[in-house]
Amino acid sequence: MTDSEEDSKKTSGRGVALGIALGLPLGAAAGLTVLDNLALGVGMGLALGLIFGVAFESSRKVPDAE
Repeated sequence: MTDSEEDSKKTSGRGVALGIALGLPLGAAAGLTVLDNLALGVGMGLALGLIFGVAFESSRKVPDAE
């Protein structure tokens, strides 16, 4: 296994984890302040965090066109 394959396995899922880690508390805060419903805010934050995390991961894995 080459070094680049090992590095890609180590960083795989980091964007999704970061999206969840940021989406949950931001969604909870938005749910309490704007929606007055914590569960709805956490659910929306989780969904948005996953979406942005997957988008970030896919944008990093695009190979360079040569």
